[in-house]
Amino acid sequence: MQSNLPHLQSIFTTDCVIFGFREGELKVLLIERNEYPFKGWWALPGFFVEHNETIDDAVKRILYEHTGLRGIFMEQLYTFGDLKRHPQGRIITVAYYALLRLDDLKSQPEPVTDYARQAVWHPLNNLPDLAFDHRHIIDKSILKVRRKISYSPIAFELLPEKFTLTQLQQLYEAIWGRKLDKRNFRKKMLNYNILKELPEFQRGVSYRAARLYKLDKRKYAKVFQNELTFSKD
Repeated sequence: MQSNLPHLQSIFTTDCVIFGFREGELKVLLIERNEYPFKGWWALPGFFVEHNETIDDAVKRILYEHTGLRGIFMEQLYTFGDLKRHPQGRIITVAYYALLRLDDLKSQPEPVTDYARQAVWHPLNNLPDLAFDHRHIIDKSILKVRRKISYSPIAFELLPEKFTLTQLQQLYEAIWGRKLDKRNFRKKMLNYNILKELPEFQRGVSYRAARLYKLDKRKYAKVFQNELTFSKD
């Protein structure tokens, strides 16, 4: 191997689409930018990847800086390299999407970075104008999530460990962006035999408390062979 080759500098960013779910709404964490370009605009959490870190490590760092959480489900989404995506020149970004339980957050996110003035959860169906091509990145990420929930249990990453069937249906409706038939949804979900019925009910509600369930991961891995079709009915 030749040792006199010039050292190549790679300059690129990573952007994170962080999804959360609460009160029947799918939400996305956005930051208010504190530097140019697009100062004062809303954008996805993200920054340049340091030369001494992998892309995955950069994403984990960004997730922790904006949520205070570690071990969040994340997956690489796509590489965006349009020539005009950044006003200062061609900057490639490797986008990831992440799913977290909002109940795990101890408080409102407070970013610990200089480039973000604040971080706020925004409903997916009511997003503000976004910097760069970040709306396109979000749109592509929700399409990925919609496809993947039909063959992977990633949707449960957004729910509390113990949840009601109503919460589960509301989550799928929020992801798919449309209403699902209640009776049909529950019948098919229970018939898949991947939920563990618990001897527990909701607490602290003013209406009739619903039974709680949890995902049986071992049964899911054992019996799951085909796509979950209830989400398309």
